[in-house]
Amino acid sequence: MDTLVQEAEAWLPAPVMTYFRQGAGAGLSAAEAEAHWDALRLLPHVLRDVSDVSTRTAVLGTSVDTPVLVAPTTLQRQAHEEGEAAMVRGAADAGSLVCVSSNAGTPFGALAGSGPWWVQAYVLRDRQLTLEMLGRARQAGARAVVLTADTPVVGEKYGNGPSVWETVPDDHLMANVAWRGVEDTQLEKAADLTPATIDWLRTATGLPVVVKGVLRADDARECVAAGASAVWVSNHGGRQLDGAVATARALRPVADALAGTGAELYVDGGIRTGRHALVALALGATAVFVGRPTLWALAVDGAAGVTRLLTELTAELAHAMALAGAPDVASVTRDLVHDASPTRHRS
Repeated sequence: MDTLVQEAEAWLPAPVMTYFRQGAGAGLSAAEAEAHWDALRLLPHVLRDVSDVSTRTAVLGTSVDTPVLVAPTTLQRQAHEEGEAAMVRGAADAGSLVCVSSNAGTPFGALAGSGPWWVQAYVLRDRQLTLEMLGRARQAGARAVVLTADTPVVGEKYGNGPSVWETVPDDHLMANVAWRGVEDTQLEKAADLTPATIDWLRTATGLPVVVKGVLRADDARECVAAGASAVWVSNHGGRQLDGAVATARALRPVADALAGTGAELYVDGGIRTGRHALVALALGATAVFVGRPTLWALAVDGAAGVTRLLTELTAELAHAMALAGAPDVASVTRDLVHDASPTRHRS
């Protein structure tokens, strides 16, 4: 992965690379994410028939060849001229699925027929603009709405040098929102979201709703009770509240809270290897999402780079599953993760 980052750095303008890499505040949450996955240990089974290992699964009714999926990211057309179109095509060739940002610089119509995709939604202060954007997404084939719930305001990000927003063309951002001639305040993210927003989106679009940005078990239960089909454990790649708990630590209690509800569970944040994906699945995730690495891959080699990255991560996952004695995703169970909690003894 380090080599991929170095190759991407050679292609990307410095302000764009900085924007892609940076976290909020002091960057604590962004910096520690991968290490928390590395710290978790596995208890593999032996004497299991793993002569044929399958990573196939399904997310919200869509069959995929891999549970390693693509998270929503902004400014993909700064990474590659084809932007989201190349990302969706590359993921489809790897048997994966993309969650496309509502900030996308590519018209949703250009994604129709390229592969399975969901639309991520920032609910704007002007709700009508949001509904119109989601209508375009549904018409182009989006299969679910992912409500980003952790952005009532945008986390502060610090850096030296020119801002990325000084270099990005207008048509590389919000290509599916009718923003021209609209007051800036109408385009700000809504700060008054409640659980009722879930049902509003589900009713308005007719699509299943995923709530992204959940770190607490009580919030997860509330989302499902309000009609969410899935919950996505995420701290926004460390780009919102700096110091928020790592997703590797938040996942288990959220999975416990959703047990028996029928809701699906996803996670992102620092997942860089197939072993990380295996740990996440064992902790209860239905699938994992990868963000920054897909941007590096897109910058280096467009759709082919995305396909290669996802194929390699899936191969690593299959290898780890074989070594753990899990021939398929259903065999990846909670007992594969070692509970390192100290044993308490009565005095």
